[in-house]
Amino acid sequence: MEKIQLHNTEIYNGALEVKLELMIHSKSIEITNKRRPAMVIFPGGGYWMTSDRESESIAAFYFAAGYNTFTVRYTVGENAKINKPLYDAAAAIAHVRTNAEKYCIDPERIAVIGFSAGGHLAGYISTSWHRKEIADILGIDNELCKPNAAVLCYPVVTNNVPTHKDSFNNLLGADRSKELEDSANLDMLVDERTCPCFIWHTATDTCVPVANSLAMARALTDKNIGCELHIFPDGPHGLGRATAEVAPDYNVDGYHLPYVARWAEWSLTWLEKVFYNGKMTLRYL
Repeated sequence: MEKIQLHNTEIYNGALEVKLELMIHSKSIEITNKRRPAMVIFPGGGYWMTSDRESESIAAFYFAAGYNTFTVRYTVGENAKINKPLYDAAAAIAHVRTNAEKYCIDPERIAVIGFSAGGHLAGYISTSWHRKEIADILGIDNELCKPNAAVLCYPVVTNNVPTHKDSFNNLLGADRSKELEDSANLDMLVDERTCPCFIWHTATDTCVPVANSLAMARALTDKNIGCELHIFPDGPHGLGRATAEVAPDYNVDGYHLPYVARWAEWSLTWLEKVFYNGKMTLRYL
C-alpha cells in the first residue's frame, strides 16, 4: 500500500501530517485498462483516531471488486477543531478527481465510504461539498470534491436524535453554538445536491443509536435522493466488515457476524446500480 501526503501546504495546524493510503491496480497488457471507479475511505474513531479495523480491510474488499481505493487518515483530536476533517475529505476527493488519468479513475464514479464518525465525514462531504469555505481554503473548484455516491456505515448523523456526542465535541468543540452544531447535522444539510446513499446499522448499537441512520434515510427520501437502508437486528458498534479478520481479540465471536457481513456485497450491487445501471462496465475515457 502506497502512502502519500495529502496537503502540500499547512492550511491548518497538522495538515501536513494527513496521509492518503492508495491501492491502485497496475496496468497490464493482459487485463483491461479501462477507467475504474474509485472508493475514498474514511475510517471511524470518534474524530479522535482513525481505526485500522475500518481501513485496510475495507480498501482490500473494494480493490478486489475492481475499485482503486484511497484511505484518508484525516486529522483528529485537538487539530480536528473546527471542521478540519471536512477539508481533508474535500481535498482527498479533489486529488482523486484531478489525478483521474494517472490513477486510471473514472472521474464521474467516485464513491465515499465511512464508519461511525467516518460515516459522518462521508455524509458531511456528500452534503457540504459545495460550501464556499471549502473552495476558499483549498483553492479549488467545488465540483472537484463532489462525491458521486456514499456508503454510510453505522454513521454519526445528527444531534437531533440520541447520538455520539464525543464525535461532535471533537469536531466542533464542546462549547459550540447551536448554529455551528446545526451546520454539521447531516439530516439538516441534505438537499438536491446530495449524492445517493447506501446506509446500514444494527438495531442494538448502543454507541451510535440506529436513530441516526433512520434520520438520514428520512432526510434523503424527503428530498427524493436515492437511498438504500439496511437495519440488522443484532450487533455491536464498530463492526467494520463484520468478519473474523477485523474482529478485536477480546471479542472475536461478537464481531464476527456473517449475517451482518452481507452489507459489503450488497453495497457493491447498489454501487453497480448507481454507477452502471446494474451492470459493472469499465470504460475508456
